Amino acid sequence: MRCDAIVIGSGVNGLAAAVHLAAKGWKVAVVERAATPGGAVKTAEVTLPGFRHDLYAMNLSLFVGSPFFAAHKERLIAAGLEFVGAERSFATAFPDGTWLGVERDLEATAARIAAVNAGDAERWRAMVASFGQDAPHIFALLGSPMPSRAALGALFRAWRAGGSGFLARMARLVVASPRNWLDENFASEKLKVMMATWGMHLDFSPDIAGGALFPYLESMANQSFGMTLGKGGADAIIAAMARALANAGGELRLGKEAVRIDTSAGGAGAVELAGGERLEALRAVVANLNPRVLIRLADNAFPPSSRAAQLRPGPGTMMIHMALSDLPDWTAGPALKTFAYVHLAPSFAVMAKTYTEALAGLLPTEPALVVGQPTAIDPGRAPAGRHILWVQVRVLPATITGDAASRIAAADWDAAKEAYADRVVEVIERYAPGLRAKILARTVLSPQDLERENPNLVGGDSLSGSHHLDQNFVFRPAFGFSRYRTAIARLYMVGASTWPGAGTGAGSGFMLAKALAGA
Repeated sequence: MRCDAIVIGSGVNGLAAAVHLAAKGWKVAVVERAATPGGAVKTAEVTLPGFRHDLYAMNLSLFVGSPFFAAHKERLIAAGLEFVGAERSFATAFPDGTWLGVERDLEATAARIAAVNAGDAERWRAMVASFGQDAPHIFALLGSPMPSRAALGALFRAWRAGGSGFLARMARLVVASPRNWLDENFASEKLKVMMATWGMHLDFSPDIAGGALFPYLESMANQSFGMTLGKGGADAIIAAMARALANAGGELRLGKEAVRIDTSAGGAGAVELAGGERLEALRAVVANLNPRVLIRLADNAFPPSSRAAQLRPGPGTMMIHMALSDLPDWTAGPALKTFAYVHLAPSFAVMAKTYTEALAGLLPTEPALVVGQPTAIDPGRAPAGRHILWVQVRVLPATITGDAASRIAAADWDAAKEAYADRVVEVIERYAPGLRAKILARTVLSPQDLERENPNLVGGDSLSGSHHLDQNFVFRPAFGFSRYRTAIARLYMVGASTWPGAGTGAGSGFMLAKALAGA
């Protein structure tokens, strides 16, 4: 088989690249080792029939706001893509029985903040107002190859609009730790903790430099736009991209594992599959792979001295999927049942301790939890009157050296995961008594399970590489390789391991495809 481009891996970025190239007239084939496409965006009935669980990613806001979706919106909608909006995006429940949350109604959010600190409510309103002016410049930079003329252009336009003061403010935001930036802007500890939890989604405990940007962007974006879920499951975007690819003449081949990239002709010229099949690539091989995986297929993809092949994973993640008879009864109040996410990370101290324990190889005493309630927004994911709980456990060790609570003796994830999931349920029970009695079935995916399912998630790192400053921007995955090229001609790399990093925004796949196709 001969194609213009072979894409290895059917994650969001691989499919985005394939859809755009096919729409530009390229003959494209996507090969995927798994039986279902999607990478870290999959939905499946893993507990009981009729309960559709997002196995990994749930929030599709980045996809909806992405340049890729803007460019291909009509063909994706024609392919059946539907979304469901969450007006109430996220909240944090606190041990004292109170909560603080963000919804699109600015006055409702501000009133909750004012009840804690009136000055913070005014500062919140001002920050939301300035976000409307700042966001186009920030997202223009995040949507530009790094480095590039487009990135310089985005910075120049930002300077024209806001002057040196704006650039300095944004630069400080990019390098600040969550705690330092939040302390500079707000007084209420609860508000600061509510925002800082977003850093834990992306490998940033409160005191790590470079982590402030994520609490800012997520808090302001959710206030301004709400959160978006895929109707019926996150895999709605995957199914639509697969159909759009087929409609444009492209091919998606599932259960086909790439085992070698042939570079004998001075560049990437073919992909060999398990079983001996060979696919020739006339113009490009696009690998939607972590560099640690890519070098197994092409060991000369990076120079021996390059840091790309040693891209450092972030901490591990556990996913717990529960089929419930009803949503949790939150002690803080029934309003929490209406939020897409309820964070259980009650203080800077707990988040910092959890992160330190995980990096030391210990099972954290009290992990930070993202409790997703998708059926509060999209009830069709479960049988009538039933519900789903989506729990992301942040953060965990890839390899267990012990238990910080001295209760779990198992030293490997296969033996420890159910006991640790019990600990997670205990934590949720403190905020929502009676949860156990509502659980109809549960499925636990440990960090080891995540890597087994998707080798890009090294050590169960759901981000496919830490986003700390030494591995971000022009250093993702390494200096000299942030523009998606490898050391081999016609071999390119996209995915969460490359700029602009993890998430469902399809940024790297779309930016590379535009560069290859000339627009």
